[in-house]
Amino acid sequence: MRILGVDYGDSRIGLSTSDELGLLASPLATVKSESMRKNVDKIAAIAKEQNVGAIVLGLPLNMDGSEGERAGKSRAIARVLEKVSGLSVILVDERLTTVEAEEIMDANNVPKHKRKEIVDRIAAQLILQSFLDSNIK
Repeated sequence: MRILGVDYGDSRIGLSTSDELGLLASPLATVKSESMRKNVDKIAAIAKEQNVGAIVLGLPLNMDGSEGERAGKSRAIARVLEKVSGLSVILVDERLTTVEAEEIMDANNVPKHKRKEIVDRIAAQLILQSFLDSNIK
């Protein structure tokens, strides 16, 4: 079963997908964030288009593991996304994924002017890969 990974942000939403075996996550796209309803509709449409069986959504926890305003927003999006898409939405700790994505871009000499358009999809890939790795038996 393929899975859609989501890095949800106020400005941009990064997306990634897994392979059919659920072993490898790959970056998919970055979409502009709009209203909650439009964002949910976009994500649900992409999930259907990609023929995924579940969605993994990053949960932005504070460094001490507590939840702040952004985590609450992600939980709300997850609830609505489950209803609209009809798919299970799994929340996964996304702490430091953007930092890791920046490090990956540094290591691959990605020019500064291109980073904004790809950092979120790499973060989504990292969120999804973390989930996939934690479920390998």
